[in-house]
Amino acid sequence: MNPKIPKLLTELNDQLSFIDIEIDNLLIRCESAIDIILKTINNLKSIVSKQSFKTETEEIQFFKEIKPQFTSKLIYYNVIFKIEMKKPNGGSRILKKYYNNELIKLKSFFDNELDFYKYYRSGSSYLDYKYFLRGKFDIKMSLDSYYFETDRNFSTSHDFKVAKILANDLIQLYLENQLIMIDNKDISEKSQRKPNIKMTWTGSKVALTELLYALHSEGTFNNGAVDLKDIAEYFEHIFDVDLGQFRRTFLEIRARKNDRTKFLISLNETLMKRMDNADDIV
Repeated sequence: MNPKIPKLLTELNDQLSFIDIEIDNLLIRCESAIDIILKTINNLKSIVSKQSFKTETEEIQFFKEIKPQFTSKLIYYNVIFKIEMKKPNGGSRILKKYYNNELIKLKSFFDNELDFYKYYRSGSSYLDYKYFLRGKFDIKMSLDSYYFETDRNFSTSHDFKVAKILANDLIQLYLENQLIMIDNKDISEKSQRKPNIKMTWTGSKVALTELLYALHSEGTFNNGAVDLKDIAEYFEHIFDVDLGQFRRTFLEIRARKNDRTKFLISLNETLMKRMDNADDIV
């Protein structure tokens, strides 16, 4: 292999690492990266055109292992640029839906190219002579129309597919990181939100106990997988109230002759009146 080629790849990686550090704006970073990669690929093409491969094995190695390392970077930055340019304005829910849809598109590529993906990932080589030698294309092997538009002296039927696989790995990582950042931002914002006022329970302890048992019976906390005592302690903490022997209080509520759910009935009646009063709806 021409020693200029590994050097070219090293220089490209160094340049991309530099702009990743120096340029904060993602879109400008992608544009700069694409410009650098295109120039580097042109230099690579020039090297290949001036010197023939010594053996078919060397040619296969170049188109299977070397060239995709260059073109995968071009695909990656181009796709990221498009994703961020089309990114909708909106909150976390809209952005998460957008990025998840992009992940679905990646999965679609892998599904459509499953046979070749398995071949490449497994390290197989028995079809390399068809996939990675120039002029050896087989129309039955799921060729992209892209192949017929490329320079046949600098392309094989499947070197671009390898580049797509490598690029999609990076794109998937990018999208997953974006989703993680959104989740972390939501968690951070929630943890920083504090009520403007402290609220204390000003109703009776018996009423709160009645509500406590009703909510526990309905299984409204943690899908019902929480102990009654834990709910009681939580209520005591957030409402700054001491429920005392709440189990004994419940026995007294249960022993009522009339209106055993007195507080709940009152809540229902009060809410129904509010719904009926148009002025109170707002």
